[in-house]
Amino acid sequence: MNGDSVDTDRARTWVQAIAAAVDQHKDHLTQLDSAIGDADHGTNMHRGFSAATTAVAAMEPDTVGAALITAGTTLISTVGGASGPLYGGAFRAIGKALDTPTAGTQQLAAALAAGLASIQKLGAAAPGDKTMIDAYAPALAAFQQQAGAGADLAAAATAAADAAEVGMRSTTPMQARKGRASYLGARSIGHQDPGATSTALVFRALAETLGAR
Repeated sequence: MNGDSVDTDRARTWVQAIAAAVDQHKDHLTQLDSAIGDADHGTNMHRGFSAATTAVAAMEPDTVGAALITAGTTLISTVGGASGPLYGGAFRAIGKALDTPTAGTQQLAAALAAGLASIQKLGAAAPGDKTMIDAYAPALAAFQQQAGAGADLAAAATAAADAAEVGMRSTTPMQARKGRASYLGARSIGHQDPGATSTALVFRALAETLGAR
């Protein structure tokens, strides 16, 4: 694989890597969600990405985006709660922006931005609301900064994953202003957001996929 481009194989590998990470951390995601949500985030994400992996394995995509659109469509149909439309819509948006057999760093940066825009449009959340945005927005900013500086895909994705994890941890002292957790008011303070946590897994999986040679 070319280290400076994403191809169809890498797109599928990314989905598979997310599924593996979610499988490993599903109990932790559910534990986090039990504190401020419906206690089903780990189960829902595991079901969705397992189905997405099966769906992309069964296809021969001709563009990078085709596999990601399929993954997104599968997530929408299999993940319960708000996470299905949010993650599914994001992956569909990313995929639609990658309508080429391969994609470079700048193209992926633009696609990830389209994914964030999809989440923000549907969820109407902003940074500081204690949602997946708090991991996604800094991850995107780090990726864009690296892309603008001429970094390769692996470096940009690693910076994004690191920023996502910082953003994930930053949600602990926040009071939730969106989603199920917002009903708890001040009681949501002191708990790490499960959506931000799963988002960090998504970006770490991307870094691992693009760092592989």
